[in-house]
Amino acid sequence: MLSTSLLLICYLVGSVAFILGLKMLSSPKTALNGNRLAAVGMLIAIGGTFLFYRNSNGEPLGNLIYIFIAIAIGATIGTLGAKKVKMTAMPQLVSLFNGAGGLCASLISIVEFNRIISSNTINQISTGFLLILIADLLIGSVSFSGSMIAFAKLNGNIKKVTSFTGQQFINFGILILIIFLAVLVVNGSVNTSLYFYAIFSLALVYGVLFVVPIGGADMPVVISLLNSFTGIATAFAGFLYSNQAMMTGGILVGSAGTILTLVMCRAMNRSLSKVLLGSFGAKKTATGESAERDYKEISVSDTAMIMNYAHKVMIVPGYGLAVAQAQHACHDLDKILTDKGIEVSYAIHPVAGRMPGHMNVLLAEANVPYDELEEMEPSNDEFPHTDVVLVLGANDVVNPAAENDPASPIYGMQILEVDKAKQVIVNKRTMHPGYAGISNALFYEDNTSMLFGDAKNVLEQIITEIKSM
Repeated sequence: MLSTSLLLICYLVGSVAFILGLKMLSSPKTALNGNRLAAVGMLIAIGGTFLFYRNSNGEPLGNLIYIFIAIAIGATIGTLGAKKVKMTAMPQLVSLFNGAGGLCASLISIVEFNRIISSNTINQISTGFLLILIADLLIGSVSFSGSMIAFAKLNGNIKKVTSFTGQQFINFGILILIIFLAVLVVNGSVNTSLYFYAIFSLALVYGVLFVVPIGGADMPVVISLLNSFTGIATAFAGFLYSNQAMMTGGILVGSAGTILTLVMCRAMNRSLSKVLLGSFGAKKTATGESAERDYKEISVSDTAMIMNYAHKVMIVPGYGLAVAQAQHACHDLDKILTDKGIEVSYAIHPVAGRMPGHMNVLLAEANVPYDELEEMEPSNDEFPHTDVVLVLGANDVVNPAAENDPASPIYGMQILEVDKAKQVIVNKRTMHPGYAGISNALFYEDNTSMLFGDAKNVLEQIITEIKSM
């Protein structure tokens, strides 16, 4: 049929747009246009579905009023979220949107399963189709409930890690039980519906147990992993409907999220197998030796003086910079120092902030040149040759305990080795620990000075002082 051919062409065009859009996201210079291209591809796929879809009886898409109402509601929420949510709350928004995607995939599985049961054709369905159906339900449900817990932890609704002894074994036991129930569903057992919804319930529980024990320092890894789960679930949903656009989009999100998760795991020194079993995010506490040591405090004037006569300055942004909305002031300081002939660059840790790429997005908002952003490895090579490192709200990603304190929950994590610089100035509001809830040994090093205050106000004062020199 002509309509079927046109629909496939629309899906093909949409898929190509997704692939090219993702490719363009690899560079800040083309990222915006890449995002727009992918959006146009999605619009073409959706429009093609409305115009050219026909069911087995040759009938067009039905329930258009309900579909348009749902699209209007979703578009309104998405637009308001994108425009009004502050950068500090972006990780929570990502978790919510990701959870919605996982829930959508789960509901698709439930709808398809109910259709099969109501038509009494489950014995005629292939084993492969049922396995994909169950996998879609499982992964989508875990992504949904896990994302909701991640949102609650990021938003402060869950303020501490609440794990219990033997939780790893319980998580593993739930997975085994889900596999057993899946076998019963595939074999067409008498209580197929009961087993199917038991899988759904257990998957929701597993998603909660999977994310609840995750410590603050590990949260970016979890967000990345949950994003990949939603992508995989979407790809499976595309298989259920033989929808090429859904499959392509899901595969791209799933594969990209998986690769990012592996990168994050390497940066955090975490095993992916332990992540999948929900067995990382240790409860050990760091030693309290640093709490008994004295720290040095520095004034804004002295900070400005040191930076004004430096040859090389590196800035390490963290979540405190985002909270203070100080990215524009940071860029202003960068420009002033650069105009004075001082070399300035930014050291970006892969898991700085609350989600992957948080600091990159934050600085891009302030139009910081991309070539000034250095990844962790080259930054660590530069620190020994750096006169001043200005740490703005970063904590766990610069904590030397990750390298020399086996009792620390972040031990083994790769960090920005700022302590190797000649002078380290740490801007924080207080001496309270970071998101991981542990003391930072960096604050008590001989070459470290503490500059207390709101990051935006402090940076503006430093700028004023440097201008007067």
